[in-house]
Amino acid sequence: MLDIAWNPTLNTLTRNAWRLSFGGGIAPVQRTPSTRIHEAPHQDLYRFDTTETDGGRPVLLVPPLAAPAHCFDLRPGQSLAAHLADSGKAAYLLDYGTMGYSDRGLGFEDWIDDFIPAAVDRVSRLHDGAPVDLIGWSLGGTMSLLTAAGRNYLPIGSVTAIGTPIDYESVTMIAPLRMVGRFTGDRPLTTATRAMGGLPAPLVQASYRFTALQRELTKPWFIARNLHDTETLARMESIDRFMADMPGYPARFFRQVCTELILGNTLAAGSFDTRNGSITLADLAVPVLAIGGTEDVIAPIPSVRAATDVFTGSPSVRFESAPGSHLGLVAGPKAKESTWAHIDGFLDGVVAQTA
Repeated sequence: MLDIAWNPTLNTLTRNAWRLSFGGGIAPVQRTPSTRIHEAPHQDLYRFDTTETDGGRPVLLVPPLAAPAHCFDLRPGQSLAAHLADSGKAAYLLDYGTMGYSDRGLGFEDWIDDFIPAAVDRVSRLHDGAPVDLIGWSLGGTMSLLTAAGRNYLPIGSVTAIGTPIDYESVTMIAPLRMVGRFTGDRPLTTATRAMGGLPAPLVQASYRFTALQRELTKPWFIARNLHDTETLARMESIDRFMADMPGYPARFFRQVCTELILGNTLAAGSFDTRNGSITLADLAVPVLAIGGTEDVIAPIPSVRAATDVFTGSPSVRFESAPGSHLGLVAGPKAKESTWAHIDGFLDGVVAQTA
């Protein structure tokens, strides 16, 4: 009897060990079916396929730079995109593709003034001029908020910012950079990246792994403890693939991150300077949902909660916390019951208020 009881577990252990070592991985890559409806440099637009929609407002997913667009669609069970489509939402995704040396001059302006507004207009027209609800993760939330504030004539219905820091003084892990920057400015951070045309993908990937150093150091033990649990290993594998796919930052964009956000902390002061002029956060006039992660070291809860202080022109700014790390907020094992549920409730409430 004991041999019979142990046999399935032993088979699973053996199979998972083989797949991790020699067999090409625990689970194949599976993305939610989608159709590209517009193609242009750094602004490909996809619509996630769904059998039918609820007839409500469309949703546009806005990823950050230096992260693959499939951050919203890692795999079944780790896909906010699939959740939205399965809920009857007409869900769209803006995909920037890879960044090269020729893109070194791209900055926040290109996304705030061009790429995101064009996508919003395109999606809105497909739905008879309906407002578009933006959902951005990390710097995707920053760009969504700045677009809504700086281009408040756009048909934007609301903005959800997931893991998006507003007050960078509350981000403990960058405190040393801010301290050094008081004396040196942005030069130590940006001199090399200007020469290279940006922050290369390998450095971005290494930086992200550093923020999850404990995960990386304990990974062998984690695998050993969960070798019998195929689903847990598949989740781990999807995160590893995500980190390996991270592209780089264009030089200008990275410099703006350093000068405006990290060193200047301008969002907390209520503004953001671009070469096309200054954006005042108080000019944002749509409802906002800000979600912070209890284990997020990149965007700690106080840095995210600061959104409630700066978007004074918004009819409502709602803050919610959720369990998880920076990526875990979007695609962690508890995201469906926390982050995704907060988004569902927020979007339903916004639609009800405007009906």
